[in-house]
Amino acid sequence: MTRIQIPYRHRKGGHCGSGALRDLTEWAGLGWETGGPSEGLVFALGGALDFSYVRSPHLSPQAYLVGRANDLEDDYLTRIGAKFVVQSTDDPDAGWAFVTDEVDKGRPVMVWADIGELPYLRVRLHMSRNDIVIIGYDDEQRVAYVVDNDRDTNQLVPFDDLRRARSSVGFPTPTRHTTYQVDWPDRVPDLRPIAGAALAASAAFMRGGAVGAPPPRVEAAEVESSGLKGVQDFADDLRCWPTLFDDDALTAALFGLGAFIEKAGTGGGLFRTLQAQGCQDIADLLHDASKAWSALAAAATNVGTSLRSRSLAAADVAMIPEAEMRLVEALEDASRSVGTVDIDVESQLKGLL
Repeated sequence: MTRIQIPYRHRKGGHCGSGALRDLTEWAGLGWETGGPSEGLVFALGGALDFSYVRSPHLSPQAYLVGRANDLEDDYLTRIGAKFVVQSTDDPDAGWAFVTDEVDKGRPVMVWADIGELPYLRVRLHMSRNDIVIIGYDDEQRVAYVVDNDRDTNQLVPFDDLRRARSSVGFPTPTRHTTYQVDWPDRVPDLRPIAGAALAASAAFMRGGAVGAPPPRVEAAEVESSGLKGVQDFADDLRCWPTLFDDDALTAALFGLGAFIEKAGTGGGLFRTLQAQGCQDIADLLHDASKAWSALAAAATNVGTSLRSRSLAAADVAMIPEAEMRLVEALEDASRSVGTVDIDVESQLKGLL
């Protein structure tokens, strides 16, 4: 019987992907400062700030909101120079072998798991793209040692529960035992070019000009929109909710909206708070106190504050599209202030504006 637990420093986080990658980057001994990157810096370097809104009678609650693009984890790893393979299978034994092959080498491994099947979270909502890190397992006790951004300490998860979480067919996509096999670089690259590329990528996502994995498709969606257009469609549609929903559906939708913005692993303010923190870290590490960075931090903070409004009154809703536009413009200005970037925003947007 095998029992292995990798020594691993963990800090509770606001977002599953950014928190997991922050811990893993620190475990690999990497960063631009002592102690590794912050969660906000990881999110900002993922370059995946986005906005997607879906309303469908087939969802419960009927409205779904997300503030990040799908490829944040992959793009962060690529930018910092990590070599990685994302493995997926419908065979649970093969999926578990993906994990044990890494852990037996002394390497913690990030996987997807449906939050509704993880016993320590005690939630009824199913969301299949939750990133957790497995740092060990005990064959005799039939448990895995799991690190989750939502918990301060390691969690013991029975093999059967973990198997269900890793074989979910829930929303937004089947988990398929998805596992990240990562070969970490010896050192991180210079921050300046990758920060510029990441900020430009987030702006391009919001403009609708970046090419990435498409948002999840929802059956019979009555509204399905993303980027800046999605922000406007959300604001317009929100005003119609009292006439579209009965009392119970409206209560559920409003409750869900608050959860998607603040509670559902977004770091607060639909990821805008993490973006602001990360941009401030970049400015500090580059010793850049230019107006572009100040404007960016202020714009991200303003959007997060608007989205956190408890009532989302008509006046607040009307301001959200304008605030998001200012955030995108600030991202573009800051990306240019950094210097050379890998993404030419103007060429990506040519023909779209």
